[in-house]
Amino acid sequence: MRNLIHIFVSLLLLVGCDTNRAYEDYKTIDPSGWNKDSVAQFDVNVPEIGQPYNIYINVRNKGNYPNSNLWLFMEIQEPEGKLLTDTIEYILAEKSGKWRGSGIGDLFDNQFIYRKNVVFEKDGTYQFRIQQGMRTETLKGIHDIGLRIEKLNN
Repeated sequence: MRNLIHIFVSLLLLVGCDTNRAYEDYKTIDPSGWNKDSVAQFDVNVPEIGQPYNIYINVRNKGNYPNSNLWLFMEIQEPEGKLLTDTIEYILAEKSGKWRGSGIGDLFDNQFIYRKNVVFEKDGTYQFRIQQGMRTETLKGIHDIGLRIEKLNN
């Protein structure tokens, strides 16, 4: 029991010392599946304009996810309305079938780099919208989708 308390306190300290995190949030996907029309939207007010950041996509998948990869459609809308679109693929499992990332029970957590060294040039709210881009109407096995923006040290 004493060791469990030590581990818990250590984890809290590690999470609390995440000084590079500028933004991080997750959206839980409907347990019945991620509909192709469902959008996970993240509204981000970037703390420092002109500061370089790395942007990550966080994916939590269940062990019953039927694919080894995940295609996503990303839209980023700048404060003044300019829209950037992207299609990205991430690999969630090795060819052997072993899930990538860290896992607790039947849930696997991955953090994928989306863009490195991004400099936001306008003040205001940036909207990040993520849709699943697989060839199925309702995608089963994705538990959460997340966005992390991390400040780079100069």
